[in-house]
This record gives sequence, structure tokens and C-alpha cells, in this order.
Amino acid sequence: MKKTLGTMIADLRKQHGMTQLELAEKMNVTDKAVSKWERDLSCPDINSLPKLAEILGVSVEELMQVKTEAGSPTSKASEILAIAPKAIAMAMGIAVTALTILDALDMKSGMIMLGIGLACVGISLMNEKK
Repeated sequence: MKKTLGTMIADLRKQHGMTQLELAEKMNVTDKAVSKWERDLSCPDINSLPKLAEILGVSVEELMQVKTEAGSPTSKASEILAIAPKAIAMAMGIAVTALTILDALDMKSGMIMLGIGLACVGISLMNEKK
């Protein structure tokens, strides 16, 4: 099971016998910043990752081989991106059905809406296979 970036930073820091303050001094940040990293409340600046990896004795690739915490913004964005195509597909289907019942839909618009809905279903199915 992969760790979050914060737990990985904390574990590696402890393995090297460093306090949060010592790591902070080496990174030219505050110990509060390191504390936030370790609690997954914030992340180190992307430009500082090579230095952090060097201090912790790992490669940047190893440092980045982590999962995001369940409630993090990255996780929420992933959830939204997974749901959006399904919601669009459903909305297109409902719109075509409702507008057809109301006799307010021309053939071309209906075909475009159904095409968008089918494309979104395809995107959703491809995302689920990943």
C-alpha cells in the first residue's frame, strides 16, 4: 500500500534522525511548513522537491510514488472527473426525451445531443477500465 506524501516525508525524516525543525532549516522553510506537509495539509513547492528528495536520500520519483489522501483536493477532482461524463450523458438523454415529448426538438439538435451523450458514456467506460 502506498503512503501519502506527508507520511512518506515524516517516515524518511525520522529514518534520518531529523526533527521537523532540522528538516525545515535544510529546506529554508519553517518547521510549521514541514508539519503541514507531514499532516497532508499542504505540499512542498514543486521546485523544492529535488532538494527535499536529496535531503531525505531518495529520488524525486520515489518521493512522488505516493497516493493522495482520501479527502484531498486531488481526490475530489478525480471524483468529479469520473462523475462528470456520466452526468452529462444522463442530462443529454433526459433533455432529448423531454424535448421530444414536448415536440420542441429538431432532428439535427437531437442527434448532436445524443452524440454528446454517447461520447460521454464512452469516456466514462474508458475511465473505468483504467
